[in-house]
Amino acid sequence: MSTLDRYYNYIDGAWKGADHWLVVSDPATDEPYAEIAEAGIEDADAAMAAARRCVDDGSLSAVRPAQRVTWLLAIAEEIKALTDAAALVLCRENGKSLEVARGEFEEAARYFEYYAGMADKIEGTSIPLGDDYVDFTSYEPMGVSVQIVPWNFPPSICARSLAPALAAGNAVVIKSPEISPLAMTFLMTACERAGLPKGAVNLLCGKGSVIGSHLVKHRDANQIVFTGSVPTGQRILRDAAERATPSVMELGGKSAAIVHADADIEQVIDSVKAGIFFNAGQVCSAMSRLLVHRSRYDEVVARAREMAEGLSIGPGVDNPELTPLVSRSQLEQVEAMCHRAIEAGATCVTGGERVSGSSGYFMQPTLFADVAVDSEIFQEEVFGPVLVIHPFDSEDEAVELANGTEFGLVAGVFDTRLDRALRTARRLRGGQVFINEWFAGGVETPFGGVGLSGFGREKGQEALYSYVQTRNIAVRVKGE
Repeated sequence: MSTLDRYYNYIDGAWKGADHWLVVSDPATDEPYAEIAEAGIEDADAAMAAARRCVDDGSLSAVRPAQRVTWLLAIAEEIKALTDAAALVLCRENGKSLEVARGEFEEAARYFEYYAGMADKIEGTSIPLGDDYVDFTSYEPMGVSVQIVPWNFPPSICARSLAPALAAGNAVVIKSPEISPLAMTFLMTACERAGLPKGAVNLLCGKGSVIGSHLVKHRDANQIVFTGSVPTGQRILRDAAERATPSVMELGGKSAAIVHADADIEQVIDSVKAGIFFNAGQVCSAMSRLLVHRSRYDEVVARAREMAEGLSIGPGVDNPELTPLVSRSQLEQVEAMCHRAIEAGATCVTGGERVSGSSGYFMQPTLFADVAVDSEIFQEEVFGPVLVIHPFDSEDEAVELANGTEFGLVAGVFDTRLDRALRTARRLRGGQVFINEWFAGGVETPFGGVGLSGFGREKGQEALYSYVQTRNIAVRVKGE
């Protein structure tokens, strides 16, 4: 019998074990931390059946919207009450700092508060067709929303999709990541304590190739919401296409920040620190390319190197500035990309290797210069603490470089001349553009990409309309 703490799946309002258990390791030590029940096909079918029953009996959609407001606000309060315990679990299973883990649950609570404020304001319109007709639209829930959550910010990304889905009256089946699934169970505890109807929310941890694929193809799936890699997203879209299931896709990026000649370099370096080293660079919207006007290039490279080499590195419980990557596999992939970049002729300004002498999955903060614009390290997502710095001579060249990948998630501009900053921002290919601060914005600001970064929007008011469909009703009220 295992001595590790055990975590369970949540199906139809009950916690379920399994015949098989997945071991979750601590990235800071490479030692087993806990285990979680591995869901199979029968579990997936049970979760989908529970969600379908919840949809069909109107437990969420037929109630007065004010009731959904009450539920969401209660979930937010329960998340806050669980944050101390939940954040420690997230820190240990994911590797992120305890401070960041706490912030993630605080953000999760904020999503439920934000969408609680919208749950009773999903209003249709009246369309004038003359005195003989009454015509109106209503926003109807999609039905059963299947949501596949990644390992980099599991509770937060789960909450940003779950909250608007519930606000709109959908039932939800969530597949958690195998690597970092434990802390998400605290969200289910919050939902349970808040009194959500049975079947409204279901959580499964299992292999994507088994239950993930099954859920996507399921006849009861009315919507797919996915955040993750491009190849996995493409497979999901091919499966979803068989039943023409509407999807929201957030597939990562290779985001660039443009530093104009008049930029405030202190702002730039602060944003580099947050943009690429926060969460060890495991962020879809990370600043992975820094394009710098040639007149400031040497200065920025030197300042960025000084900052990177001064970062504190350690386990998340110690709240360092740079934490481990989530898994040995992720560490090996990041390190391999760095080695290939060096072999291709790129200059490694600093880093480029794992941290020696550690049993955990620590990667050195890494900066590259002299990189070919058609190289892998310039074009492809690394998902680690690795930044490419590249010079430009004109605004047109900077925009061309920034837009020169197949991604289009976010972008950034640094400039004290706001006229030029805004002009440049409007030319950049991306769903969100930051000016003078990377990661500006919040729960209220719509987020999503174009190109290989996906489609659909999460966060903000705009996200709510990803979870409803418009119905038009036309009534002839006057006879012949």
